[in-house]
Amino acid sequence: MDLTQLVPRIEDYSFGRITIDGAEYRTDLVILPTGAVSWRRREGHLLHIDDLRPVLESRPQAIVIGTGYSGMMSVPSELVKELESEGISVYVARTSEAVSQFNRISSEKKTVAALHITC
Repeated sequence: MDLTQLVPRIEDYSFGRITIDGAEYRTDLVILPTGAVSWRRREGHLLHIDDLRPVLESRPQAIVIGTGYSGMMSVPSELVKELESEGISVYVARTSEAVSQFNRISSEKKTVAALHITC
């Protein structure tokens, strides 16, 4: 099944700025099948499972987590294991690589993203 018509496409990313389907964002965000929305975490540079609840409600097959331009956001291995135990493929990388991964795999499976776009 070709999902390319169903998911947002990330067109450009640089420190503090990301363009998705022609719209520019300057905040951290999550990308859901319905589009992108601003995203805040309870601890800026440490990801918690509760930070991902809105993303997980869409029941993705995969989640791409962008840890920032320099990779400053920490993603605990326990969190990754918890997501994988729910049958979700998890990709964690600096945001520039996460953008490439999201664009690559979102046409193959139901994919969401949680992206820290600064540090």
